[in-house]
Amino acid sequence: MKYRKLGHGLTVSAIGIGCMPMIKGGNILYGEAADLDESTRTIHRAIEMGVTFFDTAQIYGPFSNEELLGQAIRGKRDGLVIATKFGFRFDGKQITGVDGSPENARQSCEGSLQRLGIDTIDLFYQHRVDPSIPIEDVVGGMMRLVEEGKVRHIALSEAGPETLRRAAKAAPIAALQSEYSIWERDVEDEILPVCREFGIGFVPYSPLGRGFLAGAVRSRDELPEHDWRRNDPRYSDENLPANLRIVDAIGAVADRHGVSKAQVALAWLLAQGDDIVPIPGTKRRATMEDSIGAADLTLTADDFAAIDAAAPRGATSGPRYGEQGMRMVRL
Repeated sequence: MKYRKLGHGLTVSAIGIGCMPMIKGGNILYGEAADLDESTRTIHRAIEMGVTFFDTAQIYGPFSNEELLGQAIRGKRDGLVIATKFGFRFDGKQITGVDGSPENARQSCEGSLQRLGIDTIDLFYQHRVDPSIPIEDVVGGMMRLVEEGKVRHIALSEAGPETLRRAAKAAPIAALQSEYSIWERDVEDEILPVCREFGIGFVPYSPLGRGFLAGAVRSRDELPEHDWRRNDPRYSDENLPANLRIVDAIGAVADRHGVSKAQVALAWLLAQGDDIVPIPGTKRRATMEDSIGAADLTLTADDFAAIDAAAPRGATSGPRYGEQGMRMVRL
């Protein structure tokens, strides 16, 4: 396994693991429900292969994803970087809105620590920006958790460039997590430059376009009835056929190298900078092992040109979220 540094000296495996798909049922389902035993074996196998970076969140399940990860790493904690996120209000298990207050950060942190069964969260994200609370107050509350030893590093998710700049002036931000992939490149315009100005690592989520760039879906009809992607505009009957050209271009590169489409998509991201650490979501050992192989794939100039021709910035058909989701990103 190769390793990279996020901000402020936080060393992680070059590819992390997005644990969100690993729960059975819950509020966000991709494909068929996960087998919990296989999810646990996937985490154990990833650790054996040198993966150190595992990403979860309070909202996944909600709560049950942290519990699953916590149980899986019991006795295997040393050397791992465990990331989780706060930023929402709950009524039981029902999400009622965003809440970036220091009080919610503390309450959420303590709940996450208990569910994960660890003493310190290595990387603690604000999951979505709360526009009602100045970001300086948000990161100030998070830093108090660092001072108390409950958190090692703080981070943001889906913050816009000005919010990120203000946060970085107020506190040491180790990472920004946002969607970034061959078909979602908007961060290249303003957000990545701000990260690099302040030495903030970048963690792309959905680096495989929720499976699309891996060639997993060629028709919306292939998605199970309760699959979250049925609400994804890019998977709609109107947009999906146009977006298949991106998958076909990735497939041509993959065939030249004798690798999977997923490996090409991840290798493309890794080549965008040493400060970039994608976290493909997985729930099976086979897909996890395939994704990890991307760290050893080197693409050529011709490969990059072919991908750029098929997927220039802004050319993907459809927004990445529906209207409500888009109102919560890049704030």
